[in-house]
Amino acid sequence: MSVNKNIPYGRQAIDKTDIESVIDTLTSNFLTQGPKVAEFEEKFSKYVGSKYAVAVSNATAGLHLAVLAMNLKPGDRVITTPITFAATANCVRYVKGEVWFADINPDTYLISYEKTKELIESKPKGFFKGIIPVDFAGLPVNLEKFKELAKEHDLWIIEDACHAPGAYFTDSNGEKQHCGNGNYADVSVFSFHPVKHIACGEGGMLTTNNEELYKKMMSLRTHGISKENMLENHGGWYYEMQELGYNYRLTDIQSALGITQLEKNNLGVLKRNEIAKKYKAAFKGKIKYQSLSKGDLNAHHLFVIEVENRKGLYDFLIKNKIFAQIHYIPVHTLPYYKRIGYENADLNNALRYYGSCISLPMYPSLKDSEQDFVIEKTLEFNE
Repeated sequence: MSVNKNIPYGRQAIDKTDIESVIDTLTSNFLTQGPKVAEFEEKFSKYVGSKYAVAVSNATAGLHLAVLAMNLKPGDRVITTPITFAATANCVRYVKGEVWFADINPDTYLISYEKTKELIESKPKGFFKGIIPVDFAGLPVNLEKFKELAKEHDLWIIEDACHAPGAYFTDSNGEKQHCGNGNYADVSVFSFHPVKHIACGEGGMLTTNNEELYKKMMSLRTHGISKENMLENHGGWYYEMQELGYNYRLTDIQSALGITQLEKNNLGVLKRNEIAKKYKAAFKGKIKYQSLSKGDLNAHHLFVIEVENRKGLYDFLIKNKIFAQIHYIPVHTLPYYKRIGYENADLNNALRYYGSCISLPMYPSLKDSEQDFVIEKTLEFNE
């Protein structure tokens, strides 16, 4: 079997409804700061089950606003996972906070509850301010357990759900808890980068059930400027900058695309799980892949496997036009973080994982014949 084109690890899916929606907005009265942004926010909050949503220019901006809303100060310490994109940790550094890493679970690849608990309890109460768990690859962190831990130690939780719109875990009462619904996290952050589930070119969304945090993030998104609760009013044109904010707005053009993309996400997640099921059937007993707890749904932004000769497989797949990817280089090993110094951190699971992980093609438009080829070549190399 062979293919005539490149197979990437991820790809956006844009159809006629997406294009028509963007064209309609391009010919309307608003390209930005118009009604499509509010419509997207309303539909997204309804989709995940949260009270509020704030659309932003990208998920990195969203993470930055989230830590600002949680009032993170210079020197404050926050725990996150080393297996994530650098932005998860960088948002803490933006406000001169300290990033502490807890090791991952070797089977789920998510931040380990046990390691996080151990780290927190190794320090005096008040030493840490918050936790940023990551729903890595689309697999939801069981935030019910983390919420109990956070409550006990007066910590906030920001959920990095960039990989996981549509995913859920099942809580101790047997109820599905969708990523971003705000029941356990103070704020959740989503990404609309092209290879993610919902492609807006760039973009992100913050969700929360806390009205005070919502208002704070809305203000910070737009330079801290408001026409509400003003000290003075010189006329209809007047506004006040009430705090130092940023230009982290999403446009109406991107929001129009986001709305139509969101409408297709359930089908996309279903297709991603069909692809994952086929991979698992082919690799069972031969190649290790990310585990899944009963009752949970992985939204499968990625399908990650572990192999002994990762570099060899990576090169072999590229030679066969299969452009697999590595997710991620452990954040604490990147030069910037290396200079901060994490030599004494207990992150052995993360390092072992990085030495063997590789992400195979995973996107709804992946054809059966293409997946068959990926499976064939992966097994051929690992025989």
